[in-house]
Amino acid sequence: MSVRQSLLAILAQGPCYGHQLRHEFDRRTGSVWPLNVGQIYNTLERLERDGLVDRGDADAQGHVYWEITEAGMTEVDRWLAAPVERGLATRDELAIKLAVAATLPGADAADVVATQRVASRRHLGTLRDARDSREDDTPEGLAWSLVVDSMIFAADAELRWLDHVQDRLAEHPEHAVALELTADRPKRGRPARPSVAALA
Repeated sequence: MSVRQSLLAILAQGPCYGHQLRHEFDRRTGSVWPLNVGQIYNTLERLERDGLVDRGDADAQGHVYWEITEAGMTEVDRWLAAPVERGLATRDELAIKLAVAATLPGADAADVVATQRVASRRHLGTLRDARDSREDDTPEGLAWSLVVDSMIFAADAELRWLDHVQDRLAEHPEHAVALELTADRPKRGRPARPSVAALA
């Protein structure tokens, strides 16, 4: 999630002060990812440093309004036009846990999968209940439902992936999967990352 670009895009509608920006971000994301005011102001200061916003004077209530620059408008247009690239470096705790469990002598990876499946189904049910309990045809309601729907699709995909993991584990007898500690001395430095082509 890009807080920086999101705040910049909101400023493209007009000048805002910090608390107002937080409120506008919440309206557009259904308050699923709440921001604290310190994060807002740190982001604004970085945007100012990069020439994407200008800090205005304080009003009678002490609110300092921030205004987007032409360079900032260009950045918003670029962000909206570009796809979100999914990097390979993102660590997924569940994938790591299952990979370790599958190769750890004495661990029951199938039990880990079963336990996770129960939790994932419960999470999916909670998300569906939340979506079904709120019928809201306002722009804020649409924004909230888009965020919740993305979480529902991700939870559903996780359950399908767990089914896949269970099938893969069933293909391998335990003794063929377990990895014993190696006596090989590791090389210094970072291991080479696999290329995207190698993972495709």
